[in-house]
Amino acid sequence: MLSDRRQRVLAALIEEYVACALPVGSRTLTERYQLGVSPATVRNELSVLEDGGYITQPHTSAGRIPTDIGYRAFVDSLLETGFSGDEESGRTAVDELRRSASELDALLEQTSSALTRLTDCLSIVLAPSVLNLHIKQLSLISLTLHRALVVLVTEDGQVFNRQIDFAEPVSPDELAHVQAFLGDVFTGKSLQQIEEGLEWGMMEALHDPLVRLVLEEVLSCLQESELSRTHRLGVSSLLTKPEFSQSQVLLPVMQVLEDDTVLLHLLDDAVRQADGAPCVRIGRENDAAELAGVSVVASRYGRGESAGVVAVIGPTRMDYSKVIRAVRIASAALQDV
Repeated sequence: MLSDRRQRVLAALIEEYVACALPVGSRTLTERYQLGVSPATVRNELSVLEDGGYITQPHTSAGRIPTDIGYRAFVDSLLETGFSGDEESGRTAVDELRRSASELDALLEQTSSALTRLTDCLSIVLAPSVLNLHIKQLSLISLTLHRALVVLVTEDGQVFNRQIDFAEPVSPDELAHVQAFLGDVFTGKSLQQIEEGLEWGMMEALHDPLVRLVLEEVLSCLQESELSRTHRLGVSSLLTKPEFSQSQVLLPVMQVLEDDTVLLHLLDDAVRQADGAPCVRIGRENDAAELAGVSVVASRYGRGESAGVVAVIGPTRMDYSKVIRAVRIASAALQDV
């Protein structure tokens, strides 16, 4: 546990390094920050912090930069003190986000855009899993004898639809029969249950080619929707950071983040946070070696199995205060979707 004075010195060094991306010397800290101690004391505290692994000296004659351990101590201090930033402006930002989009996907896109704008980093918004949502209504609408429209409405108000083409003519009465059966099977059930074929009554009905065709089309529609539920923005923002000024440095990071399995694992801690508190992974705390130079700040939103995740990914030299506040704003804006 760092003393209050060492925490202040560490926080000042991190603030300066975040702003300038250059090693920080004791003179800079003394001249620019009101630390309330002499230059000799600052130098001594920097030595102690370096010995403890909180900061390091990249070159013998250079100043110091924070290590992952130093960032972790700083972030833990922010979270433990209940850091929340400007609550009034935060509420205003939430209201503006909700007014700017009337549908979920538009709100997710607006939220991702706002996160990138507020943090100047890569933002990721994962929608609640489609396969965990519960069905409120299934409708089959006859367009012609060879074409129909299937419409699914979830209990949280999301709507999915898909056109189905038939090789043989299908009458409205036949469609109504299929709708009645599948409506009974789907209503009130999660899509994950349906996909896994847990409803015993469905298995017998699958011998009916029309029922099987409609069911396959519905599940294909949902699976495609699931794959498009990730909203990413801000790759160009990362390219402006000194750490990623050369694209070959950023490329391995982006290749890893394009893997949905890795991405979901990366954000898994946030999903498990029952209280919705931001989860922060710093540098080598990330499992993937390619992510050793980035930090992830993420928070869940929503309730139960239908929770989604908002996250910001940037260099370990990110403005954690600003990013944590932005992630909290985004999570609040999406909380009741």
